[in-house]
Parts: sequence; structure tokens; C-alpha cells
Amino acid sequence: MADFHAPAAEALAAEYGARTLDADTVFEDDEIDAVLIASSTPTHADYLERAARAGKAVLCEKPIALDLARTVEALRVLESHPVTCALGFNRRHDPQFAALKRAVMEGRIGNLETLTIISRDPAPPPTEYIGASGGIFRDMTIHDFDMARWLLNEPIAEVHAEGSCLIDPGIGAAGDVDTAMVTLITNSGRLCHISNSRRACYGYDQRIEAFGSAGMLQAQNESDTRLRFTGEPGQVEGKPSGSFWNAMPRPIATRSTISSTPGNNNAPR
Repeated sequence: MADFHAPAAEALAAEYGARTLDADTVFEDDEIDAVLIASSTPTHADYLERAARAGKAVLCEKPIALDLARTVEALRVLESHPVTCALGFNRRHDPQFAALKRAVMEGRIGNLETLTIISRDPAPPPTEYIGASGGIFRDMTIHDFDMARWLLNEPIAEVHAEGSCLIDPGIGAAGDVDTAMVTLITNSGRLCHISNSRRACYGYDQRIEAFGSAGMLQAQNESDTRLRFTGEPGQVEGKPSGSFWNAMPRPIATRSTISSTPGNNNAPR
């Protein structure tokens, strides 16, 4: 366990019976086979390259870098040092989204024509986070871009995006937006609409609708409980989970890590 803030690394290592070491040792230690990079975004590309040159499998948090040129540099290093590598796009491992993907690939809805992705967080991040995040499109919508490309299984030809600051003026003052809508158009003309918000008062809102020539598929929100009351007034059920950690099942972290280990052929594609 390595962390710029040593006490944090020591506390986590003590909890799980691990040892702490500095970042340089991580890449030099021959006993370490794989590296999980969850450091701040500006360090991702450098650490990714060092892991590749050291021949270690790597799971790297998104994004690789905040600009295209630096991202391409890192990808070239990966190409010249072909280690097993995965990025932290955890939603491919979500059971609902994975089931939707399988159903689309199996032709359950015929030809996929349109895709609608809704992604809203329970509350905005701290204003000081915005400056280092790269903005809503690189920090938040990036997950939805990955889902769209994964589900559509076709190159994107056009992108149209609009954003506004409707929730937190501090986000606007930091040069970002907190509400955005994006339309993607594939080479064959299929459409994808993405709706983002930094705040949803009812909880973590993550839904996908796939519409095709023979039907429709919908992946709905997870709630903290699956309890539903039905009575004379009607039906009442719990709100969506209040945070990412509650909404995403714990096995996702395990599956994400396993997918980046050498010899694994079960990673979602």
C-alpha cells in the first residue's frame, strides 16, 4: 500500500494486514505482479507507464490524463510494453448493465436503434475538487461515454453537448457546469442521449434504456432495500441508493480487479 499521505496508507494497510511502501518501490519490487492506481488524476499517466515498463498488470482509475496528447503518449508506452491493463470503468461490471449488454448482443430487442443514459449524483462534489477533476465531461460523463461505446459497439461519428450551471454557483465560478446533455451519433446513424446532473435530491440515479426494432430494455436504479409496500393508497418503495458505494454491489470491485489480472478472459468487452 503506497500513498502520498503516509498515515492513510498505514491505516488501510493495518486494516487488511498489508504492508506499506513508497511509490518507487512498488514499481521496482519483483514480487509485485499487479498495481492498482487510484492516485490523483495528474499522476495516472506516469504511474501507468511505470507499471507497463516494469511488466506489471495494472488497473488504473480513469482518466489516463486530462488532455489527449498525454493520453496518447501513455497508450504508446502500453503498446510497446503489452501488459494486461484495465481502466476503472466499473459500470461494465454492474450486474444490471451487464445483463442489458448480454440481452442486446443476443438480439432480444432486434436491431438497437437508440440508447438513453441517465447519470445523476446525489450531491455536487466540493468546489475545490472541480479544478482538479477536469470538469464534468472528463470526470462524470466519461463513464457514460464508456457505457455508450460498449453498448452501441460501433464508432461514434458525431458528438453534440450542452451544459449549464443550475445547481451550485461555485461550480460555475470554477469554470465548469453541473448539468449537461450530450447526443452521440454512430457511423450508422444510431442515436444515444446522455443526461447528467451533479445533484439528484432522491439519490444516486443511474438508468439505461435500450430501444430496438423488436423491443426495449431498461436497467433501473438500485435501492438500499428492495422492499415495496402495496396497499389501498397504491405502491411505495425506497428511494435510489444515497451514494455510489451503496448503489454499486461490493463484488464489482473484485470483478474489476480480476479483469485486469494476467490470463483472465472474462473481462467485459
